[in-house]
Amino acid sequence: MTEQPADTPIPAWDASGVLRPTGKLAVHRQGLRHPAISVFVLRGDRILIQQRAAGKYHTPGLWANTCCTHPHWGEHAADCAGRRLAEELGIAGLDLRHVGQVEYRADVPGVREPLIEHELVEVFVAEAPPQMAMSLDPAEVQAVRWVSLADLRAQIARHPQMFTPWLRIYLQDHADMIFAGSPLGQTAENLA
Repeated sequence: MTEQPADTPIPAWDASGVLRPTGKLAVHRQGLRHPAISVFVLRGDRILIQQRAAGKYHTPGLWANTCCTHPHWGEHAADCAGRRLAEELGIAGLDLRHVGQVEYRADVPGVREPLIEHELVEVFVAEAPPQMAMSLDPAEVQAVRWVSLADLRAQIARHPQMFTPWLRIYLQDHADMIFAGSPLGQTAENLA
């Protein structure tokens, strides 16, 4: 599986508030508000994070949460989350739990030009089994690692440029919602 071309249509709201299929690159150039999903896979007190592939058209090589993407036209957010976990990381069969919705707008480094993410994100969390198999798609993911919330926050504080803007926003503003009901829930409250 390779990254979808930049002209692949994704759902986005136009200036009049109508949801329309719009080319992915145009959405990010114009900063159009669009639906997205983000997944956090946890194992006890650790979060699985991914380093985005070097060939991505924005934020290449930066560390992000487990998985994030845009749904296809008409695709349900939960279906999209499961699909992208399988496509990017080879992870299947997890029980995805919808934990809430986040809206953010952030400048993101693009390969050729600065871009804007303005996403309405459905956030999902799943607990990984002890021996979870993974198979990374090198067009999407360069590396993965398990990290504690405390260590991740410390790394972001030291080297924010190594992490995607959305991961920084999630941990700064939405950690309580994302990790509530998980072993990280108490940690998120203590570190806030």
